[in-house]
Amino acid sequence: MNIQRDVGGEKFKSYKDYSYCLTGKLDLNLSVKINSLEWKPKRPHLDSSTVPYSAEKRSPFPDLYVTCQVFAGGQPLTVVLETSYKPMINKFAWNEWIVLPIKYRDLPLNAQLAFTIWDAASPRKVVAIGGSTLRLFGSFNIILTGPQKLRMWPDCEADGSEHTKTPSDTGERDEMDRFEKLLKKQDRGDIPRTEWLDNLAYRQIEQIHKHAAQSDKMLLNIDLPRFDFPVIFEEHVYEAKAHLSSNGFGGSTVNAIPTFQGHNTGNSIITVEDPESSRENPVEAKHRRLVRSHRNGPLDRELKPNPKNRDELAQILRYPPSHSLTVEEKDLLWKFRFYLTRDKRALTKFLKSVVWSDPAEAKQAVDLLPAWVDVDVDDALELLGSSFGNREVRSYAVTQLRSANDDDLLLFLLQLVQGLKFENIDNNSGESNLAAFLIERAVKNPVLGNYFHWYLMIECEDAAVSKMYGKVSYQYMSAMTASGIQRRESLRMQGELIETLATLAKNIKQMRESRPKKIEKLREFISDPKNGLISFKPLPLPLDPKVEVTGIIPEQTGIFKSSLLPLHLTFSCADGSQYQTIFKSGDDLRQDQLVIQLITLMDDLLRKENLDLKLMPYKVLATGADHGMVQFIASQSLGNVLNENNGSLLMFWRKYHLDERSVDTFGVKPEVMDAYVRSCAGYCVIMYLLGVGDRHLDNLLLSPNGNIFHVDFGFILGRDPKPFPAPMKITKEMVEAMGGFNSIHYQSFKSYCFTAYNILRKSANLILNLFGLMVDANIPDIKAEPDKAVWKVEERFQLNLTDDEAIKFFQNLINESLSAVIPQIAETIHGWAQQWRRKKKKAPHKTQNTKQ
Repeated sequence: MNIQRDVGGEKFKSYKDYSYCLTGKLDLNLSVKINSLEWKPKRPHLDSSTVPYSAEKRSPFPDLYVTCQVFAGGQPLTVVLETSYKPMINKFAWNEWIVLPIKYRDLPLNAQLAFTIWDAASPRKVVAIGGSTLRLFGSFNIILTGPQKLRMWPDCEADGSEHTKTPSDTGERDEMDRFEKLLKKQDRGDIPRTEWLDNLAYRQIEQIHKHAAQSDKMLLNIDLPRFDFPVIFEEHVYEAKAHLSSNGFGGSTVNAIPTFQGHNTGNSIITVEDPESSRENPVEAKHRRLVRSHRNGPLDRELKPNPKNRDELAQILRYPPSHSLTVEEKDLLWKFRFYLTRDKRALTKFLKSVVWSDPAEAKQAVDLLPAWVDVDVDDALELLGSSFGNREVRSYAVTQLRSANDDDLLLFLLQLVQGLKFENIDNNSGESNLAAFLIERAVKNPVLGNYFHWYLMIECEDAAVSKMYGKVSYQYMSAMTASGIQRRESLRMQGELIETLATLAKNIKQMRESRPKKIEKLREFISDPKNGLISFKPLPLPLDPKVEVTGIIPEQTGIFKSSLLPLHLTFSCADGSQYQTIFKSGDDLRQDQLVIQLITLMDDLLRKENLDLKLMPYKVLATGADHGMVQFIASQSLGNVLNENNGSLLMFWRKYHLDERSVDTFGVKPEVMDAYVRSCAGYCVIMYLLGVGDRHLDNLLLSPNGNIFHVDFGFILGRDPKPFPAPMKITKEMVEAMGGFNSIHYQSFKSYCFTAYNILRKSANLILNLFGLMVDANIPDIKAEPDKAVWKVEERFQLNLTDDEAIKFFQNLINESLSAVIPQIAETIHGWAQQWRRKKKKAPHKTQNTKQ
């Protein structure tokens, strides 16, 4: 007898005395409770020599966390979720529920839960301790419930494939497994309870469990939700959707299959999706190749587009580099290829229309390259990207780059070094026109050669490409020797200097001393002549090779108040001047280096249009994957200035730049106000275009001359640690420093913003192509979504808008930034936190003094 019940809002079925629930009726998210880990580590996974804080941890237990993810058919169905951080004192226990973003009704029969236990071996590295994969459905397709004990496979991640190599159950059984099975039966009520006998049994089981815990097995205890009834898998039945049509076959509906029910044919049909509809039609492709192969006669060379075709071609040429061409657009470009040779913008679009797998068509395209007018640098950079693998095309791009002077070449040298990854340099045919070109120019120009050397060195640390970049570096050194240039020794000395500073910075961080004591030790090390830092032969500074340094001044060195404890170093120069730098250890500066390079490039583009926005792109050089140098510029954080001057920048300027005769600038020197307004506008536009996040008043710095500039570019391309960030960092306090919203200076600020935005939009292709060359550069925020990096920047240029529409668009961004409430709240909270930290550092702490 089939009885329908409604229990707790869900329908259950009962056959006589057996009741059950189907997964298709269960509208609940899958959840799992991570309880504890039974494991005795043979060795500590945390290394006190690499993790500064590990020496302070009293417990011998490493701090672990567990990740969980649902798989089916070898493919992930959810994102990875993890337990929260909990310090492990005397056992590994989390007791935390994880709710996965998938419902029971959506689970396939082959669904599996993959668990991996991780240990933070260093601040930037985690190690897999063990992994296990649990099938969610057991015998009779019933979903597992209640406590589960999973065998963890040591030193590997959980394998979510169909035939997993990390199964939670290997079929091995011991005495403890038998007891646990009996305990589950008793918990379900299958075994009656007898209190006095159960207590005796529990004590005996506990002893056996302690003995079993001494084994080498690693076991993870979890809990799955319980239900009043067994939950059985229900296969989803797809219902055919009927579409009525007047002619009985849906008119022009493709792939329509008529459905006949008995004698009544009716007018209903169902549509079945063709899985090959998105693929290229082989018949059409063959026809297109035949037509193209014959289109090479005299008439084809004289073919000119009609007005309609000209409009279509003009639209295609306006496409940004990331735009994908349709088949029709590719055919149009090929048809009028001879006509387009007079337009430099058309070459990259034409080459994208070529079917390079067809030798005859590829030869026609290559033969046409000499007839094309010279292209701009931005188009040549696009041809050196990953989309173009043909050697002749890449050689043509290098030829076009030869017209660039050294200053321009330096602006995108970083990307050209990345372009070597797409040159297919190997051991046998290691000839690369791009590598030869860069080596040639680097040998002739010492500044260019210095940066070229360091860009190669950091890539040599990447195991995937180290062999190729090592080969290019060897060719560069050999070319200098062959040319009689004595620069190899200075590059070797630079490497020794950086290695010494990196070791020194690392040792300083690991010292269990107070900051003043660390500064004292730092100065003692530099003052010791044996260490070779206080004085050495004149050496081009790696950060700025135009400057020759002769040593480090011990009295003017220090350590910044930061978690990474960067070193503040003052170099003595050969000309008697001084050069201040910051040396960071434990931080990857490649993302900051990229942002500063792009700021420098955009500043150059704006200056070429006679717009000087007083930008201050200080120098950054990543000398390794976890250390680098930064130019130090005397400045104060905007947050600190506002705190000390009652929230008024004008009050601050009147202290140091008072000019009572300057009424229009509110008693401040006109050149200071002008530098402030221009730099505010420039950084607002550039930070918006690059999507720089985590903007607060402590990473906006104010120079003595009034220039605003930004630092700390840990978040780009729209990423931000704070929710609902404003489009750009412009606050009411910053506007009040211009004289308020009705002042002439605020109007000038907006005018500079609009002009800069439209100037940079004209060079959007250059900037987008530079980003395209960086997709494999190990830049964290690009590496997260490399296929979307260029698109994220392109979106901010709003290339579909006219100049007037772009001005209105940017005006709305300014208004939105000034009226955003949540960023103001976040800034206030951040300010409170900074004030609390300052007070805490000033106040005496007995415990801290004791440790020091």
